[in-house]
Amino acid sequence: MRSRTGDRKDDVPSDEVIALHPAESGMQLGRALLHALHNAGISVLYQDRELKTVWARNMRAPWVSDTADANGILPAVQVDRIGAAKRDVIASGNPQRLEISVPTEDGFRWFQVWVDADHGDGCTVQGVVTTMVETTDQKRREQTLTTLLREVSHRSKNLLAIIQSIATQTGRYSDGIADFLTRFRGRLQSLASSQDLVTSSNWRGAALRELVSGQVGRNGVDPSHGLRFRGANPYLNPNAALHIGLAMHELAVNSVSYGALSRADGVVDVTADLDVAAGSLALSLIWAEAIPASDIDIERSQKRFGSVALERVVPASLNGTAKLEIMPGRLEYRLVVPHGNFEPE
Repeated sequence: MRSRTGDRKDDVPSDEVIALHPAESGMQLGRALLHALHNAGISVLYQDRELKTVWARNMRAPWVSDTADANGILPAVQVDRIGAAKRDVIASGNPQRLEISVPTEDGFRWFQVWVDADHGDGCTVQGVVTTMVETTDQKRREQTLTTLLREVSHRSKNLLAIIQSIATQTGRYSDGIADFLTRFRGRLQSLASSQDLVTSSNWRGAALRELVSGQVGRNGVDPSHGLRFRGANPYLNPNAALHIGLAMHELAVNSVSYGALSRADGVVDVTADLDVAAGSLALSLIWAEAIPASDIDIERSQKRFGSVALERVVPASLNGTAKLEIMPGRLEYRLVVPHGNFEPE
């Protein structure tokens, strides 16, 4: 057979209809359609005008029967809905579409139900065709997506609130626009680094050791030489990861500028202990380092945003407590966080 453009015999134009071979009709075609219905999970029921079943194909639970047997599977309200839809189709000839839910032990099964009229001679309705397709997986995906979108919206609002607080406090303790931009960019990058850990864990949070190491490493320090981490390594929830990451950023920046990490052989000690106080588990995190005893800038830094974040913003956001101490030759920061912010190793 040639196409209209004179192409070769095996080039069939898209607008030509190919006649079925005799072997492809009748029983063979019927068997093929039954396989298709089964593989697609589609159930089909044909009933006459009195809603008596004429034939049914691939009927699965809960569609074993559309009459008395179905009452033990489908809720009565759903049986009534389907029956009313069929009677309306018989009366009007117009198709109906319904969404049906069936309670199960672990939730619900969902189905799309189509009810179509079978028009005979003279366009009279001689029966109804009911098609049922399970959409439970699709429904659950939609519900999961809706939940995730709500969670993303909630976390985005929290993150924006943190950024707004950082901007306000940074502006309050900056000496000028250049100083503000330098500090603000550094704090935003700190948040971004912590957020990357949270996102890579599917919003579960971040491990404390990885969080501390990442914040120290961001400042050009090799954590394997400049950081000694000891103790527990709890898994922080997203909120705790962002705020503790901010605290570690402030301490690391201060140390690189004035403290132990400003020296090639300087080392910071970070200790994490899980303690039980008043019957409740808490994380006690300590950052300790040696500093030049005569460095006035470190003492002055207590009046800047760094100390405000360390002693007020971070602990308040975690319902914890914190204390920053600068002594001759030593800086120590202690943060105590209640159990609701982390899970043990």
